[in-house]
Amino acid sequence: MRFGEQLNKSLIRQYSYYYIAYDDLKNSIEENLNNNQWSEDLETEFLSSLELELDKVYSFCKVKHSEIIRRIKDSQEQLHILIDSLHSNNINQPSELDFNILEEELSDVIADVHDLAKFARLNYTGFQKIIKKHDKKTKFILKPIFQVRLDSKPFFKENYDELVVKISQLYDTVRTRGNPIKGDSSAGGKQQNFVRQTTKYWVHPDNITELKLIILKHLPVLVFNPNKEFEKEDSAITSIYYDNEDLDLYYGRLRKDEGAEAHRLRWYGGMSSDTIFVERKTHREDWTGEKSVKARFALKEKYINDFVKGKYTAQKVFDKIRREKKKSPKEIESLESLAIEIQYAMLKKRLRPVVRSFYNRTAFQLPGDARVRISLDTELTMVREDNFDGIDRTNGNWRRMDIGVDWPFKQLPEKDVCRFPYAVLEVKLQTQLGQEPPEWVRELVGSHLVEPVPKFSKFIHGVATLLNDKVESIPFWLPQMDVDIRKPQIQTNINITRPVRDNDYEEGIYDDEDEDDAALVNAMLANSHPTGNLLDQEERIGSSSYGAITTNNATTNVPVEGESINAAYYRRKILESNNYIATKYYQLLSSFDHYLNGDLISKVPKGTQFDTVIKAPPGKTICVPVRVEPKVYFATERTFLSWLSVAILLGGVSTTLLTYGTRVTMLASIGFFLTSLFTIGHSTYKYATRVVDIRLKRAVNYEDSKGPAFICTFMILSMIFSFYCNYSL
Repeated sequence: MRFGEQLNKSLIRQYSYYYIAYDDLKNSIEENLNNNQWSEDLETEFLSSLELELDKVYSFCKVKHSEIIRRIKDSQEQLHILIDSLHSNNINQPSELDFNILEEELSDVIADVHDLAKFARLNYTGFQKIIKKHDKKTKFILKPIFQVRLDSKPFFKENYDELVVKISQLYDTVRTRGNPIKGDSSAGGKQQNFVRQTTKYWVHPDNITELKLIILKHLPVLVFNPNKEFEKEDSAITSIYYDNEDLDLYYGRLRKDEGAEAHRLRWYGGMSSDTIFVERKTHREDWTGEKSVKARFALKEKYINDFVKGKYTAQKVFDKIRREKKKSPKEIESLESLAIEIQYAMLKKRLRPVVRSFYNRTAFQLPGDARVRISLDTELTMVREDNFDGIDRTNGNWRRMDIGVDWPFKQLPEKDVCRFPYAVLEVKLQTQLGQEPPEWVRELVGSHLVEPVPKFSKFIHGVATLLNDKVESIPFWLPQMDVDIRKPQIQTNINITRPVRDNDYEEGIYDDEDEDDAALVNAMLANSHPTGNLLDQEERIGSSSYGAITTNNATTNVPVEGESINAAYYRRKILESNNYIATKYYQLLSSFDHYLNGDLISKVPKGTQFDTVIKAPPGKTICVPVRVEPKVYFATERTFLSWLSVAILLGGVSTTLLTYGTRVTMLASIGFFLTSLFTIGHSTYKYATRVVDIRLKRAVNYEDSKGPAFICTFMILSMIFSFYCNYSL
């Protein structure tokens, strides 16, 4: 789709006059080029128009952002009044309606933040597109110059994290009617072993703000210190991953070997953080009956260097804790055992800093309740910490000190840094409780906003990217990094919605005297996009699940996109049914029609390609996680024994013909004898190769598509040869 068409289709009606005049700018380039060569006067005129468009967009974003902040402050004041009234002994207690009105106001603010973020992204893309078109067609290079102007008015760099945190706190308080869930903000942080089922997804930058706003309506933003004003540094998380020069930990985690470990040192916030968490992640195969576990303990930063070198023992780490009796003896014993194991592994395997991962995390979770935890990591960056190329980046320290949380780390050479292009969404469920994920979580992970990437690892990606010359195997997602993960937008129940009030269409929007127009507007509103914007028929068909438009109490059949006329007819009949029997009758007919005619939406256009051929770079192999359980080996053995039994049966037939038959049957036995030998040889070869492939977790085709066909062919030829010998000799 051309960008001009995309802009016209995606624009928000209320903001339509403030978008970049992309079509006008494009037409001015094309018309002037058709008349004569592009001159300096035309260049000056075009640059002036571009400046005006930039000022327009920037001013609107600034004003709208200020408006959102004022609305949030007003909502805070209203909420404080409601809470004070709720806890007072006044006769006039706040009603459910008061909270509903405030909740609608916050939903409207959320929709405004979503629309503003979408507006800024679309306009920034518009400026990039028009500059690219200008430079290509006019031969005047404008991009470097105008990028400076864009940076001076960075409407597209606006960070909405602070707004998201404030709105989340307000929304959670209003949703719980002034009684937000209290609890330990670390939500399980006192536990040392975390057992969760984690699924990971990539999120395109265009969808980050929308995703945050959707999640906060169901889970509040997890704030570790609610008494402190939110700062950008508060969301920063940095980890230093350790490995040896042979990258043993990398390959173990890449292959998902049973018991594969990852060792890292992590801290939260800026470089001044004094508490460092020493962590060990251990991978467990499902067939062992255990779950992968992350275990950790805290250590002061001043002791880290001595600890990793073995000079500061695990016993010293916990002597002070024992004296202070801050933890139970059993817990101290468990932590000390963990510290001894980690220190021993670091010394024995000669582990050293290899890769640093940095990101800003927005976590969503009910305080004190870790059953459902969702985190979104943005600005993910991996940085080299190793000395494998002869450069000691850490200078003998446990981490390099030339960077902190100053993303995007422009001071680093490009070979030392990998800026990940997407955000990473993690959905974590406490599996030991056995609960099913909420329905909204199911819809979220199945929407167009996320791209599932099973077993994605920041450590693996960082090593495979930054140490590409040292690794032989790479993760399966690495060759696909250039594939655009954006998908067509689909309507779900979790989309950002703007509350529709009865007074949205008052005098001034349409003529109250024109009842036909009023009825049409109400009908369009009922079938419009959830944001409440008026949509034309094409937009309405593409975004709504219902195609019927009511005008003057008359319902017409308007099939939605991909829907047959029959389906539209049955849908209308179901809606019009005024009793249970009629409804069930038309639902039954509709299901028969769907079964016989199919769902046209699911029909795949000709030429659609589902499988993309992914090739590993020269000298590399793609490692795909393969799940291997003991029953896989047993299945391989059973297949081998089954073919051996067939071979023994054929050998028995051949021996019988050879022993008890005539000269003719002796000749006929040759075919069965050769077939038996072939079966034994082929099955033995397949069994041996399968066992090796399974043991090495190779992602190969384990199907034997040719062997059974050859054996059956030999059997048929043997039988034909037997009949031939019987009747010809």
